[in-house]
Amino acid sequence: MDGGAEAKLIDAGQRGEAPGDLPDYLVKTYSWAYLRPASLLIFDNTVAVGAILWGNIWRLMRAACEEFSTGQRILQAASVYGSLSAELADTVGPEGHLEVIDIAPLQVDHTRRKLAAYPQASVRVADAARPGGGLYDGVCCFFLLHEVPDAYKHAVVDGLLASVAPGSKVVFVDYHRPLPLHPLRFVMQGVFRLLEPFAEGLLRREIRDFAAERDSFAWRKETFFGGLYQKVVAERQS
Repeated sequence: MDGGAEAKLIDAGQRGEAPGDLPDYLVKTYSWAYLRPASLLIFDNTVAVGAILWGNIWRLMRAACEEFSTGQRILQAASVYGSLSAELADTVGPEGHLEVIDIAPLQVDHTRRKLAAYPQASVRVADAARPGGGLYDGVCCFFLLHEVPDAYKHAVVDGLLASVAPGSKVVFVDYHRPLPLHPLRFVMQGVFRLLEPFAEGLLRREIRDFAAERDSFAWRKETFFGGLYQKVVAERQS
């Protein structure tokens, strides 16, 4: 995408319009959350993010960040409300590099402002299914998969797995099917039905099932908060 096209998309996002280059699923389902300037004020704060994840945000961010280390080149597969990007930038440190991508120019512009104090971080417009940027030491995909249709989950998982070399890993943190007696099970069913219509794909299938080359990776999974959340790590084998 050239600079002129990106500028037009950013202008459209700042006016609250849905830019035509964005996927239909995003425009139709998540304009209220990601494509309007007011969304940044409403959702990008500790109270909102903590409430959305039932107080588990810090635990889940730590679980993601602990998979990476100082000096690495890390890709964050989408902008995230809250402080995850700053936490990842701190994790790789001044000798490493964090690259954040997002398909929505409004989110890219906002994340650039959030990371202005981190010279080791950069942000650009890109699709997680086609991230570009070559190979990374690690990739962090934090609560992205539940927001894309199942067919697109395949593309995103494959695109991110293709972005790591042997010995490197992709870390997925997202929703998971809760235990049968989880006290929030029925509440979350309503949330998914009304606000997160693509989350059901993660409740029915394992993340590795969306990978075309799943056998090229070693997979491990950990669940949190009664099974409502999961961390899945895919490490490419030599």
